[in-house]
Amino acid sequence: MGKISFRKLKLFILVTIISIIIVNTNFSKGDNSKMNKIIYPKAPPKVTLYDLSIINDEKKWTVNNVHDPAIIKADNGWYYIYSTDVKVGGVPKPGIQIRKSKDLINWQFVGYVFNGKDYVYGGIPKGAYEWTQATNLWAPDIKKMNGKYYLYYAASQFGKNQSYIGLATATNPEGPWKDEGEVIKTKQGDVVNAIDPCLTFDANGQPWLVYGSFFGGIYIIKIDKKTGKPAEKGFGKLIARRDMSVQGAIEGPYIIYNPKFKKYYLFVSYDSLFNDYNVRVGRSDKITGPYVDYNGKLMTDIESPPSEVGTKILGGYHFENDDGWIAPGHNSVLIDGNDYYIIHHARGALDKNWPYLHVRKILWTDDGWPVVSPERYAGEKEQVLSKDLVVGSWERIVLDPYDYLQSEPVKITLLKSGKINSENSSDFWTFISPNTIKLNWCKGKTKKVYEVETVKVIPAWDWENWKPTLVFTGLSNKGIAVWGKKVK
Repeated sequence: MGKISFRKLKLFILVTIISIIIVNTNFSKGDNSKMNKIIYPKAPPKVTLYDLSIINDEKKWTVNNVHDPAIIKADNGWYYIYSTDVKVGGVPKPGIQIRKSKDLINWQFVGYVFNGKDYVYGGIPKGAYEWTQATNLWAPDIKKMNGKYYLYYAASQFGKNQSYIGLATATNPEGPWKDEGEVIKTKQGDVVNAIDPCLTFDANGQPWLVYGSFFGGIYIIKIDKKTGKPAEKGFGKLIARRDMSVQGAIEGPYIIYNPKFKKYYLFVSYDSLFNDYNVRVGRSDKITGPYVDYNGKLMTDIESPPSEVGTKILGGYHFENDDGWIAPGHNSVLIDGNDYYIIHHARGALDKNWPYLHVRKILWTDDGWPVVSPERYAGEKEQVLSKDLVVGSWERIVLDPYDYLQSEPVKITLLKSGKINSENSSDFWTFISPNTIKLNWCKGKTKKVYEVETVKVIPAWDWENWKPTLVFTGLSNKGIAVWGKKVK
């Protein structure tokens, strides 16, 4: 009996050890498999560019004819975009265009904020028209306050600052809307230009209006929460401007607060909306500024070269196998839970008369700067990645602040060894979990001086090659934005 028990005990121990080895092996395999099984976005609806057949059919516009888009997520769960009155190949109907979407990908045309015989040309409030003789309305913004939707709009004429910011309110994001009249107006000769309004809130819930375009720059003024109109006299405080050597080309301000970093972020658009529009950002501890860029330059700095002020995070570009985009700009920002998105228009490179709606994910650097996905949003999420997924061929784009039209792609290869392009190269890359890589570029000939680009990697839809892929976005240690897309 004793021998049988001993044999049984030996057999039991052996089986137990084998079982533990199998379980641990399977767990290890399962863990690696899980790491590599990232979720890629599905194919979005294709957008036919420069489609003349839809010009007179608003229901088919979807992302066509979108300029200066402002976004809000309404209480009914829909995302709404309100935008400037534009129409390719014809005279636009005035009144502020409205679109909506359930997923930020598929957009449908809803109608207009102002519509009917009570409005000049069927869509311009009388007060706005009498002051400006405008034939369409520009650059709206929308926020929820006091249980209502507050929509700010602008009326003016191109190149002038006889301008008018008005307010409309509604209890439903699709209307009906009530025009509440003048908020701020400027006359020809004033230093300020009353267009491009953005209602924003400080960390205590106090509303502010930031506005301005060219001329004297960007201003911010405190808003009375009950009326939605200025709580103080005057034009407010200057928070950003550009030198007149570039015609003071700054507009489209938008301010958000990020509670994680306890910072306010001012987004603005530089240069010409027809050609070299680009988005810059500065940040501040206070909503009224001062706002500084990545390198510490004030957004009001007119002593430095104009292209070196403001951290450029979006500009004209193209990847291989596509003509790309020019003049992206005049953005709004959607904060949806913990997710951030930049909403802007861009023009097709082959015909700049066509403006299109773009939605892109915003990621955040570890030191608190927003960076933008190089691909349009298709439902992707930031995820935990593994180093081996990053190995391969990429197209890299540097958003040089001096690039005035399109930034060009350059092929790079991230080798499994950690080298870039060649095993003999002094350039190398490192992976930092969960989804960061550092690209180290050797710039010194005798001493190894490195320029370092720290980027976040996320899944995305490759719009140029029509397949899922990985992309990266980030900043160099000099504050220059860099993009990448894996192609092999």
